[in-house]
Amino acid sequence: MQSVQALLIIDLQLGSLAAVPESERLLERVGELLAKARAAGVLIVHVQNDGAPGTADAPGGPGWELHFGVEPGESIIRKLRDDSFAGTPLAELLAAHDVQAVAICGLMSEMCVSATARTALARGLRVVLPHDAHSTTGIPATAVTPAISAETVSRVAEWALGDELELVEHAGELSFSN
Repeated sequence: MQSVQALLIIDLQLGSLAAVPESERLLERVGELLAKARAAGVLIVHVQNDGAPGTADAPGGPGWELHFGVEPGESIIRKLRDDSFAGTPLAELLAAHDVQAVAICGLMSEMCVSATARTALARGLRVVLPHDAHSTTGIPATAVTPAISAETVSRVAEWALGDELELVEHAGELSFSN
């Protein structure tokens, strides 16, 4: 596998993490990616969702805070929609750093991770998604459908992104370079 030039960490906010099963495992994998990206000196973008008032990720609330600290030189992109490109300067930031390949990790697999990956692919970027570095919540049962586990929802989200996506099993398989 070739290396990637940027790491996009999607919505790893305290309020969202509280709802995700096995969040500690996810944080370990993303922490591993973050350390490797920092060591390589590549572009790191922390994406932060600005939720509606009263939600866990409402700006200024404790659930809105990012889990990982942001170091000098790293970027924060705040967004209002699932897609991290929609209404944000993300595309311009990636272009300014001549990024052609990104690794995407974070929350929620079927929403913000997927929407961001789709737009990145549509913009011609090479997108690598480590299977063990994104997650979501399960889907509760209804009167007509059974519950679906978070693991299954994440896997379906990967599948739905198609064959342009580069899916790797473990975050440890990724490398970063400018």
